[in-house]
Amino acid sequence: MKVENISLEEIDEVFNLYNIASAHQKSKKSVVVWPEFDRDMVSAEITEQRQFKLVIDNEIACIWAITFSDAQIWVKRNEDPAIYIHRIATNPDFRGHNFVASIVDWAKDYAKMHAKQFIRLDTIGENTRLIKHYCTCGFNFLGMFNLPNVDELPPHYKEGPVCLFEIDLKKRA
Repeated sequence: MKVENISLEEIDEVFNLYNIASAHQKSKKSVVVWPEFDRDMVSAEITEQRQFKLVIDNEIACIWAITFSDAQIWVKRNEDPAIYIHRIATNPDFRGHNFVASIVDWAKDYAKMHAKQFIRLDTIGENTRLIKHYCTCGFNFLGMFNLPNVDELPPHYKEGPVCLFEIDLKKRA
């Protein structure tokens, strides 16, 4: 198992995994479904080396994106030194391997290398199973919040309150 940056040549596979994740979300009926993400946004993330893949036996098992700023979601907390994880999508052939825990291990090292104190992520709506899973992987659940301005965020942020999670690396040192 290894973590690598995604290349532009793999962008179709990224969107394939996003589509599979959206279909899986739809099948759950009680969770917020991802919209179709902007290809230019994803391409920029890849070019900026902010899209990652977890590779097992030369296959992409899981993907995610990161950023170092997320002001529209984290508002005042965005001033903290943090890495923000977005759009974790798992290849269905590899479901059940608890890749969030692997991403957390990777993110701890990545955050330290970039002098970040926090690892953060969010999800939309009251998905109690996902909330519990993120907590099991080491995140503290900060609660559910109504965002003050969702106009420039992807459309699924209009579907309900946002659940915020973080790991404070200084508390765990």
